[in-house]
Amino acid sequence: MAVDDVVAAVAAYPAKLVEITGGEPLLQDEALDLLQALHGAGYELLLETNGSIYIGDVPDYVTRIVDVKCPGSGHGGSFMKWNLKLLSTRDELKFVITNYPDYRFALEFIAEHGLQGRTIHFSPVTSVLPAKTLAAWMLEDGVTARLQLQLHKSLQLP
Repeated sequence: MAVDDVVAAVAAYPAKLVEITGGEPLLQDEALDLLQALHGAGYELLLETNGSIYIGDVPDYVTRIVDVKCPGSGHGGSFMKWNLKLLSTRDELKFVITNYPDYRFALEFIAEHGLQGRTIHFSPVTSVLPAKTLAAWMLEDGVTARLQLQLHKSLQLP
């Protein structure tokens, strides 16, 4: 689908907030063109990326939500730590958590990289970690991250 077609499809809805996600959007050749076109059309933009690709080319008007891969994902080594230096104060981090070791990894990563005070999401893989369990750990430890459920799973989307 061409960039103009995507912008036209988005314009069919009254919402003015658009999140680009799914797989890894930065692997798409026209991802930056799409962001520019949507911005030009007056949309507030979020880009969810897996953190394995350089994010420095993403315009400052886009809020980048960068997924730090925990060991339980099987892709723990894919995150490019130099992307941390490119984050603005409006950008966010997300940790998808499968178990207690992933939870501890996330806490240690946040501490090690001085990320306290940023907007951080902890998202449980509910097929193996009930949201209630993760919430209890977060409350017990006083973690200020946001508990985020994977909406696409709740809506039974791919």
